[in-house]
Amino acid sequence: MHVFAATLQLSLPSRTLKEKRSIVKSLLARARNNFNVAAAEVAFHDQHDTAQLGFVSVSDSRVKARQLLEQLVEWVERERPDVELVAEEIEER
Repeated sequence: MHVFAATLQLSLPSRTLKEKRSIVKSLLARARNNFNVAAAEVAFHDQHDTAQLGFVSVSDSRVKARQLLEQLVEWVERERPDVELVAEEIEER
């Protein structure tokens, strides 16, 4: 079994924590549904213009788990062009 984790740091076009929550909740829910991954906001909870999201994929194939998270990163960039991807990291745990 292989476990891969992706961490994405995003710059958001939100001016309030309420706007941020709307963007983050939508991204997390849609990522869970589309990619069958575990997903959560993992840092910058009190900053309205920055979010760090974590995603985890578990698979019997190392290649498949990594590819799934790479596809997820591409999907975030396509799905939300107003959100800037500041940093990304994909690693095996």
